[in-house]
Amino acid sequence: MNKQQLANKIWESANKMRSKIEANEYKDYILGFIFYKFLSDQEVKFLEENDFTQEDIKLLTEEDEETVKFIQNGVGYFIAYDDLFSTWLQKGRDFDVSDVRDALSAFNRLINPAHKKVFDRIFDTLQTGLSKLGDSSGSQTKAISDLIQLIKDIPMNGRQGYDVVGFIYEYLIGMFAANAGKKAGEFYTPHEVSVLMSEIIANHLKDRNEIKIYDPTSGSGSLLINIGQAVAKHISAKSPIKYYAQELKANTYNLTRMNLVMRGISADNIVTRNADTLEDDWPFFEENDPIGTYDPLHVDAVVSNPPYSQVWDTTNKETDPRYANFGVAPKSKADFAFLLHDLYHVKSDGIMTIVLPHGVLFRGGEEGNIRRNLVEGHHIDAIIGLPANIFFGTGIPTIIMVLRKVRDHSDVLIVDASKGFEKVGKSNQLRASDIKKIVDVVINREEVDKFSRKVSIEEIRSNDYNLNIPRYVDSSENSETWDIYASMFGGIPKAELNELEVFWRAFPNLKTALFIDDKTPYVTLGVDNIKNAVTEHRDVKNFIENFNRAFADFPRYLKQEFIEKMTTLNISQEEAILTDEIFSRLQSISLVDKYESYQLLDNEWSKIAVDLEIIQTEGFEATKKVNPNMVVKKKDGKEQEVQEGWIGHVLSFELVQNIILKDETNMLKQKENRLLEITAEFEEMLESLTEEEKETTKALNEDNTAFVSAELNEEVKKIYAEFENDEIIALNGYMELLDAKAKKAEKEDYVKHHPQVSWSKIEPNKDGTYAKAKVSAYIRELQSDVTFTEDTLEAKLIRVNNLFVEEKGLKTEVKQASNELHLLTKETIEKLTDKQVLELLEEKWIHPLTLAIHSLPEAMIKDLVTKIQHLADKYAVTYLDVATQIKEAEISLSDLIDEIEGNEFDMKGLREFQSLLKGE
Repeated sequence: MNKQQLANKIWESANKMRSKIEANEYKDYILGFIFYKFLSDQEVKFLEENDFTQEDIKLLTEEDEETVKFIQNGVGYFIAYDDLFSTWLQKGRDFDVSDVRDALSAFNRLINPAHKKVFDRIFDTLQTGLSKLGDSSGSQTKAISDLIQLIKDIPMNGRQGYDVVGFIYEYLIGMFAANAGKKAGEFYTPHEVSVLMSEIIANHLKDRNEIKIYDPTSGSGSLLINIGQAVAKHISAKSPIKYYAQELKANTYNLTRMNLVMRGISADNIVTRNADTLEDDWPFFEENDPIGTYDPLHVDAVVSNPPYSQVWDTTNKETDPRYANFGVAPKSKADFAFLLHDLYHVKSDGIMTIVLPHGVLFRGGEEGNIRRNLVEGHHIDAIIGLPANIFFGTGIPTIIMVLRKVRDHSDVLIVDASKGFEKVGKSNQLRASDIKKIVDVVINREEVDKFSRKVSIEEIRSNDYNLNIPRYVDSSENSETWDIYASMFGGIPKAELNELEVFWRAFPNLKTALFIDDKTPYVTLGVDNIKNAVTEHRDVKNFIENFNRAFADFPRYLKQEFIEKMTTLNISQEEAILTDEIFSRLQSISLVDKYESYQLLDNEWSKIAVDLEIIQTEGFEATKKVNPNMVVKKKDGKEQEVQEGWIGHVLSFELVQNIILKDETNMLKQKENRLLEITAEFEEMLESLTEEEKETTKALNEDNTAFVSAELNEEVKKIYAEFENDEIIALNGYMELLDAKAKKAEKEDYVKHHPQVSWSKIEPNKDGTYAKAKVSAYIRELQSDVTFTEDTLEAKLIRVNNLFVEEKGLKTEVKQASNELHLLTKETIEKLTDKQVLELLEEKWIHPLTLAIHSLPEAMIKDLVTKIQHLADKYAVTYLDVATQIKEAEISLSDLIDEIEGNEFDMKGLREFQSLLKGE
């Protein structure tokens, strides 16, 4: 399994295993065990790299002080052999919850003093929570055993350099957050928001040799980690990044430390504090050396997602250097307190991003004063309005504010990104294209209609420092208008047609080809088929030709870029390279939204990147590997993992079958298609039965919605039994001899005297006589030659019965052929030549991406056709047409009333209604 499949498998099992334990709590247990496994495996790896044998490792005890110090200096901690995760697995039924308690207690005791800040009490949440995993020692042991069995397959060794454990850890945090309701906000920032903030910061830091980043409300640590990953896209070397984190809640603080350590970040580059950010601020210093370790902490970037509108203690905060120049946030809403804390710790050339409730943009009082001071100090660089319902557990509208200590401009870029998202479950989620567009606009300070605008400080002053986004950017859709004249008399208003001006500029002759202009403010549609007229027009054809020309050699470029360089390219940077290439090719192409092309690229790249990670870490031969396909099935009331065939490690069975095993695959598909046809024919035959036939026959189920094979077969036998000819009569006579146990001579004599039977068509016994089964089969064969009139019930039932026979045989053939093809595909993958692998990778990576890109013009033209059709339909029926139709209907109804008879009062009522219809 690749890391995504493994992460999903672990999540699904863990979510079932947690039973009634809250997702918010259970995450601390499984993530704690994953981290312990990571530390155990890292120690074993360190020992093996230092020539320790397995026998040496088995001798590791706390009493061997020299070895303990050696290991502590190497990895920052010591775990005895008995306490290793791998040892727990080996214990089998001898494993007990007490093994975990003892191991966690020993771990805290045996941390290298130099790494105390990173590892001290990091397993406290797990240790205190063990009792919640069961009511007794036995049930706790069972729950823990299940957990360690679940995570034992997570690879954490150096052979797989890509961050499997980090990915799985982050994936599980996200999935638990999605199920944790309001508590999710305590530890998790949605990945897409995290990426957006990180990309903005990474661009600002891209030219620096050393970087310090800080998250004062770190939660799971994902914001910090995403900055590191984003920076990697901009630089070729790995810049040393120092991570600073502060978190109030102990269990969440532990998540931060675990997450950072599991990303391979050196303990020397991790500085964390478990404290109240607003009350216990840096400077940081070691208690045993306050002068030598004094650090006022000013960093290159601060990123945070603090709790919204938190109550805080404002006592004596007026003199706090963080707030002195700006003001103190109100006691009931600490949003600006967090913002000013972050800004204080940013270097003069640094940057910060913070998630806040949108109320900070317009609330008055002290918050208004702080806002004024931030604007006048030129600190607010950009404000990004996010979609509603984007955070787990809350629907509060939110923004991202980007600030700097020093800027060379005074305007504020305001971005309304609230409309760009996709619905995922109950939440809204930013798409890759949404993130890319926002990042580009912020970095380049672009103004985009209905999306972003640079607002001058003068305009902000004139609005009394109210920064509410709708004041400056109107992202609402234009409301539809109805032209009075066109509604009454028809025609399409030129004013509404001009709203498609972007299309008319791209296709200068198309408008005159579609519409008749009579020199009034209105035009008339001049074609019968809008779609054909548009797609066949020379301007549109030229547009498609230009697009195709721009991407003519794109497949060759892709092949050179990541087929020929697959083992050496920088995966983290490659998507940006491909994006620049696509955007460059689109520069001369109007109408096509480059961010739509980016979304198509990202959709494919997310799959390609996984393959490239495997190839770069496991080698090219990994493409020729197959893995057992493990599925969960119930057996004896318990879910068990069992193998169900094989799956390709990189190359899917389906891909190999469609490209290399075409003939075998097509033969199987033909049979499968015939099965589908038979199903459809069953439906047709059922619909062809009259109600009388349905009542007559016994071949249907109780509610007459399907044929029943057994009953149908019996009924067909009866139909055939009613048919006899001379040959069948003679054969039935022979059957009577068999029933009477006639002797051989009698049978031979019967055969001799009944030449009307084609005895040669029946397979004889060794003694020359004929068995009952063979004779019966021949009788059925003769009867099956009988033809009935097509529409008779007999003909229909015989047809359906034949379909059942064909279906049964086909199902057997399909099952056998499918199994044979599956095994042949496995063998084919394992024996692929390098050339075949490259051809298959080209088909898997390049073909779908090229196809997706080439779909863009078609989608754009379809959009244009839809818009024109809407205008045509909108005014196709005028008010006069509708009024005339109503009048005609009223006259018709009035005439019908004349034909109605009734009592005196009914007729009086009808006459009054008739008068109303006539307008009298």
